[in-house]
Amino acid sequence: MQDIQSSDDGEGDATTENPVSTPEGLWLSQPEQKAWRSFLYASTLLNDRLSDALQADAEIDLTLGEYEILVRLSEASDQFLRMSELADRVVHSRSRLTHTISRMEKRGIVERVRCSSDGRGRQAQLTAAGRELLERAAPTHVRSVRELLLDVVGHDDFLELGRILGRAVPEDAPIGLGSPAPHVEADPQS
Repeated sequence: MQDIQSSDDGEGDATTENPVSTPEGLWLSQPEQKAWRSFLYASTLLNDRLSDALQADAEIDLTLGEYEILVRLSEASDQFLRMSELADRVVHSRSRLTHTISRMEKRGIVERVRCSSDGRGRQAQLTAAGRELLERAAPTHVRSVRELLLDVVGHDDFLELGRILGRAVPEDAPIGLGSPAPHVEADPQS
């Protein structure tokens, strides 16, 4: 099995410097497998270290996922989003988001209220305490993004990484500032 066979350096031999696998073949080439494993390892390590930076300060004590929820709520008009829309924006399952929001509610940084538009659904709303916490946490988060990724790979490669990874997400992915979730149409008046 090609994806778990190893070579001395994992880079392929001199005759096949960068072999390319095919969709018909089942396994990734060794260089592709190394790139894949580097991506998995780096993304997990970065997420853990970014969370660690936010949790290291007892006055902030947020996970990266909680921080992202606060960011998305702060960018929303009136600082609230339907729970389903928020789950789409932060790429959480509905149940995972419910548990996270419950923890955040206990801290008083978000609250769940009935949807203002139809009264049937629930929406998460940023509280004043949540906004204050986000403002305290943002410099720590930005500093850790710079130290752990931007300063390591450099500005141009950082932007290229964004362009490359952008090809792997749907065209309507909610990655822009204040962007709507994929199933929500943007307000035509904005």
